Amino acid sequence: MKNFKDKIVVITGATSGIGKATGEMFKNLGATVVCVARRKSDIFDSVQADITDNTQVDNAVNYIIGKYGKVDILINNAGGGISGPIENTNFEDAKNLFNLNFFGGLYITQAFLPHLRQGGKIVFVSSVAAIFPIPFQAFYSATKSAVSMLGGALRMETRPLGISVSTVLPGDVKTGFTDARIKTDGEDIYAKRAKKAVSAMEHDEKNGMSPEKVAKAIVNNCKRKNPPPQKVVGLKYKFFAFLFRVLPTRTVQFILSKMY
Repeated sequence: MKNFKDKIVVITGATSGIGKATGEMFKNLGATVVCVARRKSDIFDSVQADITDNTQVDNAVNYIIGKYGKVDILINNAGGGISGPIENTNFEDAKNLFNLNFFGGLYITQAFLPHLRQGGKIVFVSSVAAIFPIPFQAFYSATKSAVSMLGGALRMETRPLGISVSTVLPGDVKTGFTDARIKTDGEDIYAKRAKKAVSAMEHDEKNGMSPEKVAKAIVNNCKRKNPPPQKVVGLKYKFFAFLFRVLPTRTVQFILSKMY
């Protein structure tokens, strides 16, 4: 698939960052891009919906199918982050993160699946944090790990139905995600280490790869008839992922604890 003319591409959270860059790339290749997000997009056809609200998701899906009659590609991109010690993280904050990063993507995928049979494609935007248990970012890692497992299982379940599912795992990306993160420093026993860890994360993010690089990986996956189940984006992160596979868990966690 050299271009996406006449293709309908739905992207959650396409008002900024990776989602916006991905939408622009698809649009330049001829696709009609529909953004599903809490805020309205002035670049793509836009459906305002909170993906953690099932009724709003149903309304968005009905609108898109009613207007276009189909959907060809679904990009599950919307997400957020929280940081801080596990002990001191507000339980509602943790639940809200799972609702956004995991359950929101799950529900909109379920709603679109009947319309994606026979040639449809789904891409989940996960993170290398799904591979590594990052201290003071446990809940983000947990949600992205869940997303990766969901994508892998769905790929096997829907392949006989003609649906292609892949998961993209970016490393640090320079977007507004950093400033939007909810932070908890925790009690004195954690505060110093938590601040140091989050500061290191934010430094890496602010100096990270461009969202366009991740967008290119997403679009390239959609060009392929049989994309890889998982694609790590960024040479450094591919190396880290390789180390995680070959080194003992104890060694990996020691390295991560020194990094953060």
